[in-house]
Amino acid sequence: MTNEEQTQVKTVEEFMQQPEEFRVAIQKIVQSHAINELYGSQVFDEPAIALAPTPHAKWLTCRVAMEEYGHHLRFAELGEAIGIPHDDLVPRTDGKQPLSIMGFPMTSWAEFCVLKLVGDLAEILQVEDLLHCTFHPLRNLARMTMPEERFHCQFGEDFCSDLIEEEGQRQQVQDALNKIFPEMPAFFGSSDSKNNEIFRKWGIKLRTNDEMRDDYIERARELVEGKLGLTLPDIAARAA
Repeated sequence: MTNEEQTQVKTVEEFMQQPEEFRVAIQKIVQSHAINELYGSQVFDEPAIALAPTPHAKWLTCRVAMEEYGHHLRFAELGEAIGIPHDDLVPRTDGKQPLSIMGFPMTSWAEFCVLKLVGDLAEILQVEDLLHCTFHPLRNLARMTMPEERFHCQFGEDFCSDLIEEEGQRQQVQDALNKIFPEMPAFFGSSDSKNNEIFRKWGIKLRTNDEMRDDYIERARELVEGKLGLTLPDIAARAA
């Protein structure tokens, strides 16, 4: 059954009338995005403004930070509308934890650029899978968010390209890739995820975690090796 053949939930009011399994599934996705967009803004994007080497780089990094905070606000607004308490839409020690990549101890401009390069590529795949979601408010939010996520990944590509042309910087970018990329396949969840099974059952997502992970690794290889001429670490795709 395709998404268009499944029940299309066009409003929050209609959402409230849906089966509990559907409602809980949507809430999990919205909560995860709200928490991770905020946490990533706090630990990566905002601190990177100080690391940016030029006024132009700082200006663009400010734009990235602004947009990532904006993503949190959009998802949090939708989350509250569908019944998620505000305190469950922000990172807290006794609540849902951010993705493991959010614990990466970023210390350099090169690391931030690589995080945008491969981290936001992973986010693009996640948002892509919501573009035809049967819950239309989430679908519409994904469509609003996608151009900005593409800009963030392009930001990473552009600044990594600049860095590898500078004397002594190519190895810094490669070193950052070697540290960051092995953490990324876990971003897509476990192969036997019950949540993903439910997401696909209701037409919220289209692909299995393994399908998305494989697609991600292929795209990352094309980007890192094909476009930038760097080496993608040869790792086994690790599920969370």
